[in-house]
Amino acid sequence: MISSGTWMEAIRALRASKLRSILSTLGVAIGSACVVLVVTVSLSAKTYITGLIEAVGSNLVYAEFVPGEARPPFSDFLSPGDLEAIQPAIPEVTRVAGSHARHLVVAAGSTELPVNLVGVTAGFQGIRHLVILRGRYLDDADMESHSKVCLLTEDLARRLFPADDPLGRTIRVGELIYSVIGVFRERGSTFGESDIQRDSLLVPFSLIKNYVGVDLLLIIYAQADRAEDVPLVTRELGELLRSRHRAGVKYNVQNLGSILDAARKISMALSIVLLVIGLITLTIGGVNIMNIMLVTVTERTREIGLRKAVGARGLDIRYQFLLEAVMISCIGAVAGILVGIAIPLLAQPFLPGNFSVRFAWLSILIAFVVCCTVGIVFGYLPAERAAKLEPTEALRHE
Repeated sequence: MISSGTWMEAIRALRASKLRSILSTLGVAIGSACVVLVVTVSLSAKTYITGLIEAVGSNLVYAEFVPGEARPPFSDFLSPGDLEAIQPAIPEVTRVAGSHARHLVVAAGSTELPVNLVGVTAGFQGIRHLVILRGRYLDDADMESHSKVCLLTEDLARRLFPADDPLGRTIRVGELIYSVIGVFRERGSTFGESDIQRDSLLVPFSLIKNYVGVDLLLIIYAQADRAEDVPLVTRELGELLRSRHRAGVKYNVQNLGSILDAARKISMALSIVLLVIGLITLTIGGVNIMNIMLVTVTERTREIGLRKAVGARGLDIRYQFLLEAVMISCIGAVAGILVGIAIPLLAQPFLPGNFSVRFAWLSILIAFVVCCTVGIVFGYLPAERAAKLEPTEALRHE
């Protein structure tokens, strides 16, 4: 049991050497802050990337034709027939959709802008998680009757109709006049693989034939029932497409799993780097504590001898110096943890809107325990040295 006198002596010694105590505490604080930050950054980044992928559809598989010739025959391209064949052939697929994008020019009054016109099939909104901001989406009647209606992205609507409500207004794309029925945005981005861009407008797929002359799909989307079915669906979709077209034709069939794997690897690499920095900093802080405590033992040799002469035991001396080291480590740990929590919270307003800071409270506890352990480990040698000093030799020390 550590006596109250030992506690008071340890506190008095730290107060007597404020600058040394502060510098030692600073090293431990930096190390503990790094430990908290590494877990916070890793966890928050992983949650953010996973959230983006899930917003697009974590079970999403997409396929596109890879031209191998300068002018491939139309039969090589993806078709509505391919789309209709997917669900009967692959039971693990719950939903399918397709699209065909063309770069054209839209005219609204006196304004003309280059746009990305996207013809979409039924089910495109659900599989791509489109959010309708105003108006409505394309319904079955629009698809079946080839209605000349369209939806604009939020950015395109603002550019075409900066001062007016776009709903009900008409625009011209090529030879066709469209009525605007809605404004939308994507819930998430497919990291460069998206056919939806900032200047996109959606129209029924059947109208694409007016621009290209035939019904062709550039991208087919298939949503697997479960995440574990994604590799199977990816493989079977590729086999199905190759079986429906001539030999040698290539189709790029991918899923978002590779992006998620890359995000995890980057997060892991960043975590390892920051963790190594934190451990190095804690080690340096521990060595600094040991050095300072060894110097302190030398400077306070007469004091130690005097305490032993009046009855202090070696165990009391050992506890006193261990307490000093542990108190420095614990104070540094608390300061570092507070900094490690404060930095992400202060940075939150400058992060993307859907990036939320996540703390792992277990990591905070671990950081505190590790820092206290550093104080014990690196404070033991000076404490043991002080405890073994002989009173007579210590009193003669100058």
